[in-house]
Amino acid sequence: MKTADLIDSHASDLTLVHLPFRRFGTKTHIAGPVQTVKCFEDNTFVRAQLDTPGDGRILVVDGGGSTRIALLGDMLAQQAIDNGWAGIVLNGAIRDSAEIAEMNTLVFALATSPVKSAKKGWGEASVRIDVGGAAVAPGHWAYADADGVLISSRSLVEVS
Repeated sequence: MKTADLIDSHASDLTLVHLPFRRFGTKTHIAGPVQTVKCFEDNTFVRAQLDTPGDGRILVVDGGGSTRIALLGDMLAQQAIDNGWAGIVLNGAIRDSAEIAEMNTLVFALATSPVKSAKKGWGEASVRIDVGGAAVAPGHWAYADADGVLISSRSLVEVS
């Protein structure tokens, strides 16, 4: 279901992630339960989550809005695909954008940067985060397509 149609029929159950996202990947839309990471210019926890079975989940990352350092590159994007993650919503930057654009995934990010992240273990996973005016917690649902990213506290439609 398109996000425009979804919000028309479930507006009171949805919150728009109001950020100027760029989209990368060949998938046109994603929907699924959420897993969260909060970090700043360090992708240790992003990598750790993407190394687990995704089971169709969407990783929502609060990277503090930094566009100086990339939290995701082509290797982590491929890891996400290989482990069954539906996609990634990133309040931050990616690198290897041309390669990710050709992958069977959907990644939302604020920008690109060629600079790789720190690997010091700064951050946390499975926590409530606030991204673009939306409160997001593990187990919430994300719906995303060319029109934007929506968050709900529960599943609203059958995901195929």
